[in-house]
Amino acid sequence: MSPSGDDDRDADGAAHAIAEAVARRSYGKLVALLAMRTRDVAAAEDALADAFSAALADWPKRGCPANPEAWLMTVARRRALDGARHRRIGDEVTNQLAILADEIDEREAGMLPDRRLALLFACTHPALEAAIRTPLMLQVVLGLEAKTIASAFLMSPAAMSKRLVRAKNKIREAGIPFSVPEREELPGRLAAVLEAVYAAYAEGWTDPVGGDTERRDLAGEALFLAHLLVELLPDEPETVGLLALMLYAQARRDARRDAAGDYVPLSAQDPATWDAPMIDAANALLRRASAFNAIGRFQLEAALQSAHIHRCWTHRPNWDEIMQLYDALLAIAASPVVAVNRALAQAERDGPQAALDALEPYADDPRLADYQPYWAARADLLARAGAWTEALGAYDLAIGLERDPAVRRFLQRKRIELLSASS
Repeated sequence: MSPSGDDDRDADGAAHAIAEAVARRSYGKLVALLAMRTRDVAAAEDALADAFSAALADWPKRGCPANPEAWLMTVARRRALDGARHRRIGDEVTNQLAILADEIDEREAGMLPDRRLALLFACTHPALEAAIRTPLMLQVVLGLEAKTIASAFLMSPAAMSKRLVRAKNKIREAGIPFSVPEREELPGRLAAVLEAVYAAYAEGWTDPVGGDTERRDLAGEALFLAHLLVELLPDEPETVGLLALMLYAQARRDARRDAAGDYVPLSAQDPATWDAPMIDAANALLRRASAFNAIGRFQLEAALQSAHIHRCWTHRPNWDEIMQLYDALLAIAASPVVAVNRALAQAERDGPQAALDALEPYADDPRLADYQPYWAARADLLARAGAWTEALGAYDLAIGLERDPAVRRFLQRKRIELLSASS
């Protein structure tokens, strides 16, 4: 093998590594800049894809530029201009792209403005369907492929691609602005952004051992977005609270499986296996958020995670404090999901029958009909209350609804144990 061949491979490898690093760090930043005037997200993505292809062809030969981000931006906006002229999409769009090109040329290297926050708000605009906001954000801000997103959301790649295309067309046709809302409008709009980020994390968190690589990676991408939000909005307590909540969960994520890959509930986890530095970081973020004296949903959920972690570490649960936190959460973000979690805490303080009584108003709530944790919780409470026949039926429903094979096996074992005890 010739030395020149090795050198070529080394150059290719270095170019790929730098391109991947820039894509990870700056994809959303570049898309936002390219699309902020035309609102044509798809065209911006196409231009950026061409720029990355050009980089992989050019950088191994000429060497990587001093500012890869600026190089990609220059090439991408030229491709966008060429594409607009080729498609003859109108003088207004080409004029806007030309203005953008002039603005970027006037900036010094390394001074590209960061419009990712505006892009996040565009992806979660009220004019877009709530169900597509998280997938859209993952593709447009992070550059994830449709097939990766589709796997995480249990949808075919073709169906996900169609929905993403429709959403991008909606942004362009409806003229959805790439802007951060005014102060009075910010809380409501920010809530949609935080919801979308947390939804992405929740999808990824449910696959802790990597049975589905796309879903596992999704948790890391969502954490990246949460860190980005804190960086861009450092004085918003709910942004800080969301990151704290996600770090608490991430710190004990791997402890949810034993060496055999079986599910381990929180009460049976070994706190020594948790990521203590990550919990310390979450504690610091929660204190920082609390200092603003503007309590919100994600801060309360983070506080609940902290309380549960503390009780497992110390073996001294304070169920009164935990119940107070759930009551506060119900007051500002009432949902049957919160009610289910509150009932489980109440069972520890007041017994299983009190918890079942608390859940009675939600018995016919359609939102719980296909919610596996409700049926698993109900089965456990009924079993503890001695209503074994009803408990077995609830376990059957929970097992049928569970997607995770490890959790399904755990529920099946619980059902078998109950059946043995009842007979």
